[in-house]
Amino acid sequence: MDQPKGPPKIVIADDNLQNVELLEAYLSDVDCEIRTAFDGEDTLRVVAEFQPDLLLLDVMMPRLSGFEVCRKLRANPATKDLLILMVTALNEASDFERGVQAGTDDFLTKPVNKVELLCRIKSMLRVRHLKNQLERTLAYLAEFEAASRSSEGER
Repeated sequence: MDQPKGPPKIVIADDNLQNVELLEAYLSDVDCEIRTAFDGEDTLRVVAEFQPDLLLLDVMMPRLSGFEVCRKLRANPATKDLLILMVTALNEASDFERGVQAGTDDFLTKPVNKVELLCRIKSMLRVRHLKNQLERTLAYLAEFEAASRSSEGER
């Protein structure tokens, strides 16, 4: 069975350079690879090229909003399972509802608390790792079962 492929890859998408720098600083002690994007179109390009495990996605961005980016990523088979954590100054129930409808996995409200950010990221990546591990185990068991049935048929 496959082993993990190295440190997680994270994209930070925010049109505000100070927000990007703050999130990068918060992640500086985390073993991960980081790329940045500064608008919605740029985010889609960086995600396609970098193939991250997690996207920290601002909602209010030029060219495409975070909601639109999220919808496009969910509609694309290559990115439909990407973990998306919306990081937003919006905090109305209707904004969270729009995010859920767009396909986000979770939300953080600005200003971002470092401990909360790191806990959410760790938890999301752990769940993803366990899901992948389960899928590999189930595939292995299915192969084993098929091989077992095949050898029984040969007797």
